[in-house]
Amino acid sequence: MESTVAQKLDAIFNLQRIDSKLDAILKVRGALPEEVQDLEDEIAGYQTRLEKFESEISLFEDEIKSFKEGIKESEKLIKKYQEQQMNVRNNREYDAITKELELQDLEIQVAKKKITETALRIDQKKIDLDELKATLDDRQKDLDLKKSELDTIIAESESEESKLNSEREKALKKVDERLSKSYAKIRENAKNGLAVVMVQRGACGGCFNTVPPQRQADIREKKKLIVCEHCGRILVGVEEEVQEEPAPKRKRTTRAKKA
Repeated sequence: MESTVAQKLDAIFNLQRIDSKLDAILKVRGALPEEVQDLEDEIAGYQTRLEKFESEISLFEDEIKSFKEGIKESEKLIKKYQEQQMNVRNNREYDAITKELELQDLEIQVAKKKITETALRIDQKKIDLDELKATLDDRQKDLDLKKSELDTIIAESESEESKLNSEREKALKKVDERLSKSYAKIRENAKNGLAVVMVQRGACGGCFNTVPPQRQADIREKKKLIVCEHCGRILVGVEEEVQEEPAPKRKRTTRAKKA
């Protein structure tokens, strides 16, 4: 059966009431969820850098190992050439072996220099690694503290939030699909999360701009969906102002004159 405009407005207003209660719960958590997420992202970045440093140190250590093996190989060749040098038959062979000996000696010097340079790079990387680990430990402590605080707040409101979410699912089913999409879009753009409001004291309950009397009359009738001309919020009704009766004036009493 097709819902009347009044029923649609009641349904969307009920949804807004539930969402406002959920917003209040989330407001208590403040920026904690975002702070926790930021810290988790930051820590993930540090861990990636940590793995990179460890990988680089491992590569440098492999380079040193390779240089040391090269030195051993050169030392073997030097020993071999020295033995050959003892049995040369002419100056040409002697000069050729001498050049090989000089070349291997140079290879050893270059390898030792590279070992020293690479060892220094490893030392610097280890310093960077220790600093990063210290930073990571500090940020992890901050994360643990904030997560604990957030978990406590969530635990306190978990039951109410669960109940409200259940109510919201039921309420959403009663709202027209096209209207619910418009509602979600308005809520997304509204800073206070209000997409559906009443007219209060002649003004929109969301942006507080004046709503003309004729428009207020149309809103009261609930025969069509009306939105605020200024902010686009859905106007579901008009809160009637309660006229307070003026307090009765106290009668002045005059003191009797002394005879």
